[in-house]
Amino acid sequence: MKPLPVSPLAPTKKQTLPPIAGCRMAAREAGVRYKGRRDVLLMAFDEGTTVAGVLTRNQMPGAPIDWCREHLPAGTARGLVVNAGNANVFTGAHGAMACAETAKAAAAALGCQPSEILLSSTGVIGEPMRYERIVEHLPAAKAELTEDAWETAAATIMTTDTFAKTASRTANIRGVPVTINGIAKGSGMIAPDMATMLSFIVTDATLPAPVLKALLTRGVNRSFNAVTVDSDQSTSDTVLLFATGKGETHVTVDGPGDPALRDFRTKLEDLLHDLAMQVVRDGEGASKLVRISVTGAASERAAKRIAMVIADSPLVKTAIAGEDANWGRIVMAVGKSGQKADRDKLAISIGGVDVARNGVRVDGYDEAPVAAHMKGREIDIEVDVGVGRGRATVWTCDLTHGYIDINADYRS
Repeated sequence: MKPLPVSPLAPTKKQTLPPIAGCRMAAREAGVRYKGRRDVLLMAFDEGTTVAGVLTRNQMPGAPIDWCREHLPAGTARGLVVNAGNANVFTGAHGAMACAETAKAAAAALGCQPSEILLSSTGVIGEPMRYERIVEHLPAAKAELTEDAWETAAATIMTTDTFAKTASRTANIRGVPVTINGIAKGSGMIAPDMATMLSFIVTDATLPAPVLKALLTRGVNRSFNAVTVDSDQSTSDTVLLFATGKGETHVTVDGPGDPALRDFRTKLEDLLHDLAMQVVRDGEGASKLVRISVTGAASERAAKRIAMVIADSPLVKTAIAGEDANWGRIVMAVGKSGQKADRDKLAISIGGVDVARNGVRVDGYDEAPVAAHMKGREIDIEVDVGVGRGRATVWTCDLTHGYIDINADYRS
């Protein structure tokens, strides 16, 4: 596949990710599919590291998803192996064997059990995994482990991404500072549940796996599950949260609702939101970031459903790409959502400008300021459906010809 130009929505400043005690990583060029770039990532964690995950709900999951589902309940991890270029999906018994052999080799390198190795893959579906190429590079990767290769790690797991996605936050647990780092990949095949492709977050806090699970599930619902690029749910979506417990000693946490976790929870959710926004900003062919807020719905769930239908509508997305203030397409999308909405109370604003109120276009509507807003890089759409108090916000991007070009050329 030809190199892609960096998305015009890419962040202008890179975040610096500090080392996380108890976590090291290395990347290798194994030639799983790509040539001339690193495509296999090994992350190693100190003994005692806990882990939780949120995985795709696609009914055609890849072999690495099956592997993670089997081993995540133990709540501990010593290693993670990620490859780009081959998703190891729809690969039958060979795919399962590829996972087992990769985990066995990683465990041998790190001195642990295969069950303590988690796996993740991204790339083409239906191609047999050349796992032997991964396996042969793991000993060298082990020898190259370092704690300051976060940017390299983020670049290694990319496929059609045009920039590496990283984020870091410092939180406190009863006054004791802890660090949270995260990387993600994703630009296409993005839709809940989940909407992220792959993301790996590591903290040096000491937190049991059930607490990590509760915090991660809540955070994902408010971030990765609130973004969409193309409405296509990946077979490989994986978010894993590791806690090494090797930072400064802090109070013992009783549960996910412990007041001591208030700042940690806030910072974790902010980091997840940051990564999710980077995914949308890198949507295949995207030229505009779109925020869609729905109010007045029967429930929060209904509001989110309406917002997602608007966000996924090809007609809405292409109108935004063409900088056409065609708000009638928003009306259409609300109507097809299957959720309660009062046509005669429907209100729409674009870029803060009222377009429709009480089911009709506002008197004296001037399209000029809306058209000017549509020319910007970030588009705001607000819709009130007039039936209740439910509200939700989701994020998407426009749909340009670039999306077709990228996906038509994906396997070449």
